[in-house]
Amino acid sequence: MRVKLSSLAAIWLLIVGPAVLTAEPVAVRFTEGLAHGFLVLRTVDGRMLADGDLIQVARAGRVTSQVVFRFTDGSVHDETGVFSQDDVFRLLTYHLVQRGPAFPVPLDMTLDAQTGQVTVHYKEDGREQVADEKLDLSADVANGMMIPLLKNLSSTTVPATASYVAATPRPRPVKLAISSAGAEPFSVAGADRHATHYVVKAEIGGLAGLVAPLVGKQPPDTHVWILDGPAPAFLKSEGPLYVGGPLWRIESIGPVWRRP
Repeated sequence: MRVKLSSLAAIWLLIVGPAVLTAEPVAVRFTEGLAHGFLVLRTVDGRMLADGDLIQVARAGRVTSQVVFRFTDGSVHDETGVFSQDDVFRLLTYHLVQRGPAFPVPLDMTLDAQTGQVTVHYKEDGREQVADEKLDLSADVANGMMIPLLKNLSSTTVPATASYVAATPRPRPVKLAISSAGAEPFSVAGADRHATHYVVKAEIGGLAGLVAPLVGKQPPDTHVWILDGPAPAFLKSEGPLYVGGPLWRIESIGPVWRRP
């Protein structure tokens, strides 16, 4: 069942409310560079929804990281973050496009983290709408670069915090609390490995924080598994891809060769 746009936005504003974000950016331990990974998006029970790519380049001190999912129903999720990585990771710009039947609120959001300017193009009742907001953002905004941040955390820097601008017709910053659920074993070609299981929780303060769990509007936690070791890597995540969305699983995959 689809949720009416105005109702969804109202629910999210109730949950988020005003936020004061003061956390510091994550320090750089491992710099990001050229990368191309293959991804798959599934429901938590394993049904495939989309194939995807992670495409990343680094030039002149700036990293451009793009994640694209192409759904079997024709929907598209296209997310690009541009960030610097001098001593700390700092978001510069962010662009998110979500369109197609997989998304109850198709939108196109751009964010300039240096000025706080956010522009959202969306449809309401079949009509094109544009919302412009100027937000007072802190330096730890994590849109489009959550995976690099988690790869650079350690046992001495967790728990940690970050902030995130929720993609809705009325974008608002959300404070995130990052904790570790410990190490979990897995294997590759029969060889034992270990991953750190991170939990990312949207922190809701004030009256909204007391009311949200009672009315079933507490945003679900996002779970992310990062390979341990001298070269950390993303393995999988479980969480919503849009505000109010279901839990979906993202995993790294390898190519499957066709026989000639």
